[in-house]
Amino acid sequence: MADRIVEISTRGYGSRIRESIKSFLIGIVLFLVSFPVLWWNEGRAVQAADSFDEGATSVVSVPSDRVDPANEGKLVHVSAAALVHESLRDPVFAVSAEALRLMRVVEIYEWIEEEKTETAKNVGGSETKTTTYTYSKKWSEKLADSSAFKQKADHTNPTTMPYDGKDMVATDAKLGAFSLPDEAIKRLAKFEDVVVDEAAKAKLAPELMSRAQLAEGKIFLGKSASDPAVGDVRISFRVIRPQILSVIAQQFGSTLRAYPTKAGDGLFRVDAGAVDAGKMFAEARSENVTLTWILRGLGFFLMALGMSLFFKPIATVADFIPKIGSLVGFSAVVFSMVLAGGLSAVTIAVAWMAHRPLLGIAVFLGGAAALVGVILMMRAGKRRKRALV
Repeated sequence: MADRIVEISTRGYGSRIRESIKSFLIGIVLFLVSFPVLWWNEGRAVQAADSFDEGATSVVSVPSDRVDPANEGKLVHVSAAALVHESLRDPVFAVSAEALRLMRVVEIYEWIEEEKTETAKNVGGSETKTTTYTYSKKWSEKLADSSAFKQKADHTNPTTMPYDGKDMVATDAKLGAFSLPDEAIKRLAKFEDVVVDEAAKAKLAPELMSRAQLAEGKIFLGKSASDPAVGDVRISFRVIRPQILSVIAQQFGSTLRAYPTKAGDGLFRVDAGAVDAGKMFAEARSENVTLTWILRGLGFFLMALGMSLFFKPIATVADFIPKIGSLVGFSAVVFSMVLAGGLSAVTIAVAWMAHRPLLGIAVFLGGAAALVGVILMMRAGKRRKRALV
């Protein structure tokens, strides 16, 4: 059985030039898309910041042991132990747990194809591509489509999963006197593994019990848990246990829901542990800043990539002599990154002028002053060098 296949192909000079024109068109799209991404992100960041400021000044910390009708519709902060009265139970595998959330995770043992490509430029503008396909068996929650593999015959996966994953959320959860809605529970992400033992296995339906094995606290369906075959399945469970939670949300009857702010966002925050409202809003602001910079980076990346694709036809033409083509390509990437950095900064500054004019203008003027200062310093340095000569 071949678990590694190497394929070598060559593209001619003309074919590469035609392909570079397609890259040029894609580059235009990416370049144009980057501007609305950057603009939207600044507006989103300002809106979120305004919502947090509004929430921080209007939130009311309330006792958890009773629901006060006087706080109806207000933004409230509640800290209490989140409890459930009934256990969650998986309907197929009979695993149960006293939990806010119980998740069934289904994995299948299957073939995975990994592809690695290396290219080498040839004198005359052609390009040799070496693609290596490597096959290995792994456990995975997602079924890989083996019909799309380069070599299908020796690496065939099942076409369907015998069981699906399942996410079960407590419907009777309470946060003190308040009902805890699904929305709040699903914001919790710190799961614990559930160890499936013999007592749990004994609760399985007879058909399942006859072919089920226990391996590392999981249910294994197949011939040998120590030597799995393609198509074997294992089922594990994870839970979020009852715990102390802190919630900021709108009081709506005896439950909690997203609070509509004037800026347009819906405030609904859930933190594990007893966390005061001030700290929760501080963490929310910090997360907003982090997300803002991540999206700024995405906008810059799209712009730089788009611009580098602009120059793809030029670099490809220069590849008639590989060393010259590589130099042109590298120069195009550097130029694109520098120019994209400047255009991204200008776009962000203009967006801030639109959303927060005074701060945006200050940022713009500060950046312009710094740029002028750098230019003046460079000119002064040149004058000093001339004077020494």
